[in-house]
Amino acid sequence: MSLQSKLSLLAGPEKSALLTGIVRGIEKESLRVDPTGHLAMTPHPRALGSTLTHPSITTDYSEALLEFITAPSASIDRVLDELDEIHRYTYQHIGEELLWVSSMPCQLGDDSSIPVGKYGSSNLGKMKQIYRVGLGNRYGRLMQTIAGIHYNFSVPDQLWQELQAASGDKQSLQDFKTQGYFATIRNFRRYSWLLLYLLGAAPAVCKSFVRGRKHQLQPVGDDSHSLYTPYATSLRMGDLGYQSEAQSSLIVCYNDLDQYVRTLRSALEQPYPPYDEIGLKDQQGNYKQLNTALLQIENEFYSSIRPKRTTEMGETPIHALQERGVEYIEVRCIDLNPLVPSGIDAETIRFLDTFLLFCLLQDSPDTNNEEYARIPENNLRTVYQGRDPSLMLVHADGERSLRDWGGSLLEAMGPVADQLDAAHQSKDYSAALNIMKLRHTDASATPAATLLREMEENGETYYRMAMRKAYEQREHFCTRPPSPETQAKYAQLAEQSMELMAEIEASDTLSFDEFLAQY
Repeated sequence: MSLQSKLSLLAGPEKSALLTGIVRGIEKESLRVDPTGHLAMTPHPRALGSTLTHPSITTDYSEALLEFITAPSASIDRVLDELDEIHRYTYQHIGEELLWVSSMPCQLGDDSSIPVGKYGSSNLGKMKQIYRVGLGNRYGRLMQTIAGIHYNFSVPDQLWQELQAASGDKQSLQDFKTQGYFATIRNFRRYSWLLLYLLGAAPAVCKSFVRGRKHQLQPVGDDSHSLYTPYATSLRMGDLGYQSEAQSSLIVCYNDLDQYVRTLRSALEQPYPPYDEIGLKDQQGNYKQLNTALLQIENEFYSSIRPKRTTEMGETPIHALQERGVEYIEVRCIDLNPLVPSGIDAETIRFLDTFLLFCLLQDSPDTNNEEYARIPENNLRTVYQGRDPSLMLVHADGERSLRDWGGSLLEAMGPVADQLDAAHQSKDYSAALNIMKLRHTDASATPAATLLREMEENGETYYRMAMRKAYEQREHFCTRPPSPETQAKYAQLAEQSMELMAEIEASDTLSFDEFLAQY
């Protein structure tokens, strides 16, 4: 079925719930920094609850890398209001500290100065901490200070039912959904370079981030403390970010669930000599990593998008997917946007919904080895040269300019945005798409270019620009303190999370070695 014929299935007032029922959620990371812009060395504030069990506030790699999680919702306003609420509550409990507004980190010391997250004394908490210790030993802790936004997306079952009935497919609805989400992921990977160009907001870094590392960056003008490439978009998504030499040969197949599980599981079992050299434990018997395989757990695989299924306590993501299929997809390539207070706004969300729905409805053939090679190459070219008007990307038919290819994709998304507008009885989705079309034709309108322009106009280093914006956003949230009801709500969540963590710790019956072997 063509894109247009699929859209026609979703048309009309009686079908509006198929599109107004799209559910999204946001996971937003931010480093806590001290008033000088250095990484905060304070422990996770008790008022923010347990990082193991709090539903809305946790940490990612470092004790200083906060992660805010919104509940899934079909309302964009509700998601953004909750994200705003968590920011305002958090600022009430971090003293003079600030939330770093950029994806690329603040001024950093050496690797050993970055504190690893702590999750209590339970076996599950120990595993989370040892996994992070292992990441530090494998890739260095500096890389783990990078922050981003994860965007979770799903469509209603009724939408899948419409598509399944029209296609004549006879498998179970869950199997059809799983197949459809993998098709969405394949298209996303084909076109994700467009998001790096349009939404990339990490065009420069502090010199401290690349200390002792090979790189292709150059000083920003006369500023030797800030590094970039003149046409950079999202350095976070390049070889300075979540990339690893160890995983460069790892090809995880997204053609169907069985192939995905098989190729990912092989990486969990594949011995990797450099990790053998690190060793499993130190001389005192402390774990240095969870194992010496290519991947410690599934989450170590760095991917711009993941198929997801809600897991039970202690369940592995692969097992959940195998048993119950794909529930939603998690987009992982979105930079924090320092130009907006919460790092993401409604305009970006509407464009992401349009882009992802396009990927879901557009024909999505299986990916072959040649395309697997093109995908990372196109992303890397866009990371370093995306705003170069002459940039060429690798296409099945040869090279194609980013401007030409991107323009055709944005035009193809027009009917999708129109259909979303009709369902929501607004013009908001078309307006968001038009803003992205403007960025496409005028690279100076992209977030990356805007940030570099501000640095130049203000005579600022990357660090000074980010510090200025961090203080502006602190003021934004602190001058609007949460209501007494909101304060009480998050205080209760924090207390409940501490109680749940204590229950988990008290319920352990296995030694950690036994728990890890069983996991």
